[in-house]
Amino acid sequence: MRSLFGGSDPALVLFDLDGTLVDSVPDLALAIDRMLAALELEPAGVARVRDWVGNGAPTLVRRALHGQLDIADATLPVGRFEQAYELFLQFYGESTAALSALYPGVSECLDGLRARGIRLGVATNKPMRFTGDMLQGLGIDGYFDVVIGGDSLPSCKPDPAMLLSAIEQCGATPATTLMVGDSSNDIRAARAAGCKVVGVPYGYNHGEPIEASAPDLIVARLDALL
Repeated sequence: MRSLFGGSDPALVLFDLDGTLVDSVPDLALAIDRMLAALELEPAGVARVRDWVGNGAPTLVRRALHGQLDIADATLPVGRFEQAYELFLQFYGESTAALSALYPGVSECLDGLRARGIRLGVATNKPMRFTGDMLQGLGIDGYFDVVIGGDSLPSCKPDPAMLLSAIEQCGATPATTLMVGDSSNDIRAARAAGCKVVGVPYGYNHGEPIEASAPDLIVARLDALL
């Protein structure tokens, strides 16, 4: 990590949540399948949901309703999305962190960065009500100086707004901030914000290798940043 900042530590490290800090797909898939069952539709299953996550809850629900990743030209009957989304919010709210788990190396990374006096934050497209529940449920909420969710601002990643807001709140600058994520949205947001960016290869990137997005550095485990 220090190699990206001329041998020094960054002032701020921002993390994506789903697919970077936490394997959250088991809980997401459970909520999606409960939603689909309530609508008398076939279940999606963990493997398909794993490919669909990463662009926020509304997009995940739309993908589940259509049963596919690409929904650019897809349409739904009037009111169908709203009905499905309310069901998803209900079911996911009942089980946000029960089946989810931190990836190997996350606890060591957060402890090590904190010990070096680096400020930490979360910038995720997950709605805030679930972000807070997940961080608390997994016992890592106390590490972060700033947490920005997918409904905190008018836009989500890959728009850089949430990164820039976090940087401002923490008194850092883009040049002294590192973004860490698992998807092309994280890389694009960091580039647009003017931050250095690290990618992890184990997360949710719609089946595409993180190398294709050309982050500044790729680490197999987050404790390799130390």
